[in-house]
Amino acid sequence: MLLRILIVLFIVVPAIELWGIISVGQVIGGWNTVALIILTGIVGAWLAKQQGMQVIRMLQFQLSRGQMPTETLIDGALVLAGGIMLLAPGFISDVLGLLLLIPYTRLIVRHLLKKWLWSMISSGRIQLLFRR
Repeated sequence: MLLRILIVLFIVVPAIELWGIISVGQVIGGWNTVALIILTGIVGAWLAKQQGMQVIRMLQFQLSRGQMPTETLIDGALVLAGGIMLLAPGFISDVLGLLLLIPYTRLIVRHLLKKWLWSMISSGRIQLLFRR
């Protein structure tokens, strides 16, 4: 299972990204494609910083009130994943990264992720141990 995931991450995803870059380059030109990749990186870095700071502020607020910041921690992980995706050159990873950085779409992804994790826990594929 892990080998399949690694093959997809290191062979299939970069091949698809390269195909996307070449396809876009054929339509808008090589220099415009490079400029677009740089622009998405700059905008993505700015958005990742803004959303990351917002998550940190929310985390501090919830902890100061004694609340469990479960959803905020998930948001933090999604913002981190979105920022990492924006570092990779390519348009498909940029779109997925931006979807994780935009608050409304991140809310949808967070809901789906929680639903998936809960089903994994309920079926016993993930076990949690609590110590007191």
